[in-house]
Amino acid sequence: MTYPRNDHGLHVPMPNARPGDSADFSHHAIPPAGSVRMPPVDVAPADIHGHAFTLIRVLDEDGNAVGPWNPDLPVETLRRGLHSMMLTRAYDARMVRVQRQGKTSFYMKCTGEEAVAVAAAMALDPGDMCFPTYRQQGLLVARGWPLVDMMNQVYSNSRDRLKGRQMPVFYSSREAGFFSISGNLGTQYSQSVGWAMGAAADGDPRIAAAWIGEGATAEGDFHHALTFASVYQAPVILNIVNNQWAISSFSGIAGGERTTFAARGLAFGIPALRVDGNDFLAVHAVTRWAAQRARQGLGPTLIELFTYRAEGHSTSDDPSKYRPGSEAAAWPLGDPIERLKAHLITLGAWTQAKHADLAKALDEEVRAAGKESESYGTLSNGDRPTPSTMFDDVYKDMPAHLVAQRAQAGL
Repeated sequence: MTYPRNDHGLHVPMPNARPGDSADFSHHAIPPAGSVRMPPVDVAPADIHGHAFTLIRVLDEDGNAVGPWNPDLPVETLRRGLHSMMLTRAYDARMVRVQRQGKTSFYMKCTGEEAVAVAAAMALDPGDMCFPTYRQQGLLVARGWPLVDMMNQVYSNSRDRLKGRQMPVFYSSREAGFFSISGNLGTQYSQSVGWAMGAAADGDPRIAAAWIGEGATAEGDFHHALTFASVYQAPVILNIVNNQWAISSFSGIAGGERTTFAARGLAFGIPALRVDGNDFLAVHAVTRWAAQRARQGLGPTLIELFTYRAEGHSTSDDPSKYRPGSEAAAWPLGDPIERLKAHLITLGAWTQAKHADLAKALDEEVRAAGKESESYGTLSNGDRPTPSTMFDDVYKDMPAHLVAQRAQAGL
């Protein structure tokens, strides 16, 4: 393609298609499933230089698992993965509906990206610490965290453990190993590396995993984190979720036009891999490979998850204003739920009827959780945290000046 320039020769990256155009992903090279070799976990970063520029895939177009990266997961594990991805999607659908009803102010779906979080969660150990960005609610779902608790946080109601101090979808759960989401993009990367360094220094066998959007790789925290991870060989998995769009800015604005995002790890001496983010088996296999590397004291791994944000950035966004409406359907790597379903059917372990029954059951589960959560209050109705909670959780022992302020406020 040709790139527009102004009179002074300044290059301004532009997406391949805009509203009204036909979706065009022809510039993406998609290698056949099973074509990328799987190196030993102790490989030197320079010896897998090419892995930063290709795409690790396991599921082929017929639903078969092929190639050296096939994790050969038990059928029951595959079913659990499908269940968690479908439950995440059903949860998202309900929460968008209630946002449109005025029961919460904001929501962000992860439609099309469910495998990014669910497959990774299932490849990690339950005690490993996750430092997500705001489209990895599947981590909590896959780890069995109650939907009611997640909804309470979205509503900021009387049962919200965060006491209304976070934006909706900015979950936090120490028990689930889910670090507090931050609206300041990129902070979780530095935090994850610091946590991993601390764990290694303490002899803690747990590892850390972090997720960042491709747009936020332009933040300083991203580069600071990679420097420390490389220098101190922190046991951390650094995931870049390249879903092609950062709100209305396409990935080229963050540097994706000239090279891959995985390539950024190479300059830091970190093994860098690109994986089909809509392939549950590939994401699981690459995450497990990186986790084994970290647990053996071999340091960090950078993973670019190549996927697509099928819907708007949030409920405040209208993607039809900046990209073709046909893009999601034209995405060449398909839908993660449909692909895993097809694989299970190919194995003879699933049917369309079972899939429909599960979808109905999950909708009922989400509806029941929603009714319970709404009984504790929503944005527009019911109970909320009392004003006195603004003084809680700042100090272990409340200092005198805050005691006085609380008394003055009559709380």
